[in-house]
Amino acid sequence: MQTKAIETFSEILETPKYHPCVSLIMPFEPKMGLKRELDYKLETSVAKVERELYMTYPPEKTSPLLKKLDNVLNNLNYYTHKKSIAIFVSPLIEKVYYLDMPVEEKIIIDDSFEIRDLIYSKKQIHKYLLAVLSSKWTKIYVGNSASFVKVTSNVPDNINAYKKDINEKVANFSDEKKLKELLLDKFLMHTDNGLTLLLRAYKLPLFVMGTAKTIGHYKSITHNSKHIIDYIHGNFEEKTEAELQEIMEPFVADWKKVIQVKLLKQLDDAMSSKKIAIGVQDVWKSATQKRGKLLVVEKNYIYPAEQSATPEVIFKKDFNLKNAFYIKDAVDDIIEKVLASGGDVEFVDEGILKDFQKIALIEYF
Repeated sequence: MQTKAIETFSEILETPKYHPCVSLIMPFEPKMGLKRELDYKLETSVAKVERELYMTYPPEKTSPLLKKLDNVLNNLNYYTHKKSIAIFVSPLIEKVYYLDMPVEEKIIIDDSFEIRDLIYSKKQIHKYLLAVLSSKWTKIYVGNSASFVKVTSNVPDNINAYKKDINEKVANFSDEKKLKELLLDKFLMHTDNGLTLLLRAYKLPLFVMGTAKTIGHYKSITHNSKHIIDYIHGNFEEKTEAELQEIMEPFVADWKKVIQVKLLKQLDDAMSSKKIAIGVQDVWKSATQKRGKLLVVEKNYIYPAEQSATPEVIFKKDFNLKNAFYIKDAVDDIIEKVLASGGDVEFVDEGILKDFQKIALIEYF
């Protein structure tokens, strides 16, 4: 789709305030449904927009805006593999984002745009993975507040599958206790490999249940510690699925905390891999270079800035200098850059990113 070339979101924010602006955010997965169904949902949303516009603004302002919106809809990309769409339209501009994140449908009619509204529209999917470990078997579940379903990996979930292999390799091994520990480690290592594959498919927070001994062995061999939100100690071999789900309830009751723990683990992992930009100036540079995979920023963080002659460099606005042209909020512009290049954005509570100067960007490479 051909849209007006607008480099930064600040240019949208600085459009005249007397113009009505429309933000339309909604699920958009052409590959998952019929085009007819998507068209119907879009038409329904546009009808709501039209009614509200005519109730609030005179026809001379409403009609041009609706024509622009109609032009955007006629040029949507139905071959996208994304999950949602965000459309921003005013009498001066039209802008479309195809996003990888699920969203709740939202229509906003105002005199300005707020890029953060797009992030606030993200659908919070309260799903998690639970691995229940014992010295004999492993069971893995996908759970949320409404369901609790056992899933299978591509590796055996019973320790007996590995006994023959261990016995052949240590035929003359006389220490039975040591032999059992070697067998347990081998079993847990394969379990961990199966979890790695599941985590690639589900991308969910992971909880691990088991006795102190089994968890101790698992901690020593796992490659998935960055995904593990918490270890839950105890003997759960005789627990039913309903009992396991009930045990999990207090651990996932504060879902925002679960997600923030997960994000901090991802940031720590990115720091270890040196795939991270920290602080607004470094994050701006990385986002400008389209390297942003996941932006994590404290909510309400605002950074007025001025741009140097080099587009990749900004510095904090000095309000003692009488410069009328500056970036009202570099954080909003960074959010726009990350989304436009296919990345994702998450807000966290104030103070969570105290070790990351309030904002950090996990990079693609």
